[in-house]
Amino acid sequence: MKSRPGLTVSAITACVLLITGCGTSDENAGPGDKKTETAMNMQEAAEQADSMLDATFSAIKPEIEWAHGPTTAGSCDLSRRRAVMTVISEERRGSFLGVVERSWRSRGYHITNVNKSKEFPAVFAKTSDGFGIILTIGGGGQAFFEVATPCVRESKVADPTSKPKGPTYEGIYPLPRPNVRSAFWSSSRPPQ
Repeated sequence: MKSRPGLTVSAITACVLLITGCGTSDENAGPGDKKTETAMNMQEAAEQADSMLDATFSAIKPEIEWAHGPTTAGSCDLSRRRAVMTVISEERRGSFLGVVERSWRSRGYHITNVNKSKEFPAVFAKTSDGFGIILTIGGGGQAFFEVATPCVRESKVADPTSKPKGPTYEGIYPLPRPNVRSAFWSSSRPPQ
């Protein structure tokens, strides 16, 4: 198993938990802080997370190939992930992040942070109902998306129903490095 430079799933999850406020127990909450729990259950929250990812991917033109990453659940929250299998060149990373950030802003998401690292840039956002969503660029120009839910009622969670664009890589983790070339997103020429 090869090691991956850049952000690990654990590091990304920690960032999302910080943004969404999940993972804070009641006894550790500061004055006036309340552990928020919505009326939705984990399955409903997973479906909303999938919908957020679907809308994000539909805004990316030209289309990219992607595969589902793992779903992880905490005591009252969960995260859905997707990995982009299209190579996003260093010259096109700014455009890629810009498309996604504009899409999120148009949906009313609040951009909470932008990491302008040349090698591993990232955009972090939050919805008004407490969902955190992030895009990070990792090693080999691979983009990763993650949605973390707010605290919700515990329930069983089904696998995502959205079909990946490209191979499913079912049962393979970690996913391979990006291996699909795009005339636009993988180009070494700066966009005009």
